[in-house]
Amino acid sequence: MTGRSERTSPSGMTTRLALLFAVAGGAAVGNLYWAQPILAVIAVDLGVTSATAGLLITVTQLGYAVGIFLLVPLGDVVDRARAIPLLMVLAAAMLAVGAAAPSFPVLVVALSLVGVTTVSGQFLAPLAGDLAADDRRGRVIGIVASGLLLGIMIARAVSGVLTDLVGWRVLYGAVAVLMLALAVVMRRALPPLAPRATAPYPALLLAVVRTPFASRTARWLVVVGAVTMASFTLFWTGLTFLLSSAPFGFSATQIGLVNLVGIGGAVAAQRVGRLADRGLAVPAIAGGLALACAALVLAASAPARLAVVIVVIAVYSVGVQSAMVLVQTRMLAIDPSARSRLNTVLVVGNFLGGAAGSALAGALWAGGGWSSVAWAGAALLLLALAVWAVQRRRAFA
Repeated sequence: MTGRSERTSPSGMTTRLALLFAVAGGAAVGNLYWAQPILAVIAVDLGVTSATAGLLITVTQLGYAVGIFLLVPLGDVVDRARAIPLLMVLAAAMLAVGAAAPSFPVLVVALSLVGVTTVSGQFLAPLAGDLAADDRRGRVIGIVASGLLLGIMIARAVSGVLTDLVGWRVLYGAVAVLMLALAVVMRRALPPLAPRATAPYPALLLAVVRTPFASRTARWLVVVGAVTMASFTLFWTGLTFLLSSAPFGFSATQIGLVNLVGIGGAVAAQRVGRLADRGLAVPAIAGGLALACAALVLAASAPARLAVVIVVIAVYSVGVQSAMVLVQTRMLAIDPSARSRLNTVLVVGNFLGGAAGSALAGALWAGGGWSSVAWAGAALLLLALAVWAVQRRRAFA
């Protein structure tokens, strides 16, 4: 890692600004998920198969991975008060191109560039940590991080509903306008930021690669985060399979409405950052993992009735999203001068874990149905708990 930069004054961060960060970050990360529930609609409109339409999710996620690695580390050296609104404007432009796409190849290119440019949300959590006072940093990062999770949940939940009402092109056009409006608001709302240390761009990327090797805490937090995210994507992908098949047979809109139950987890996760301010982040991570694991054990052992599924979604969401927020809060506390790089390492690890979880869900569903998905998700969380138990004194304390 490079030397410490001049610290930003904490007086710039208020609860109101933290909530704005949460909204802006949630809107940005939500751009990755608008297409997921409506692939069949897009496929029919553009004359491709549903399998081909699935490429939209792949290229958007790959674009996001590229943007995370190549752009987010710059948050440690550039003027973020300009970079964040600029990225939002670029994302809005790509969303508008997607809304007007005359053909599937154009939409593929547009959404891949949406992935690259919609990384502004990952600039915001480290910036919130820089702006927050020491005794409020956990609470502030918790608000922003839970906003990112909320953006994922809302986008997946309401995309099908809005598409049924206004069509997918109007949906993407409206999201483009939203991003543009947020860019203007963020440009006006971001406080003046203190000068930061400079570093050559190649050295910055090399520092990202070296981070897990240089810090035991960062290394094991990445492992816990990646395994937890694998459980997260495994659960939500498997849940879609469950709700769309017998005995439920739900439509995309109905599945989205059921998914809204998971929003409660993101709301609860807003408050867990306060535990980090009290020095309780490490035990609270284990508590969140254990709660989520218990929910999956219930899912695996109880009949797949709607009431049980809703309880499982609610409990699992509170536990797993709280753990994810606390892992990010602890990660960003390692080195104040390198928060963007640390966040890059964590998010890349989460991305890899999430991709593995999604891929695993299909195989598990085909082999053993919902119970296999739930048991596998619980096993992943037990693995994360085992890592926590072994490393909690040496790495996480």
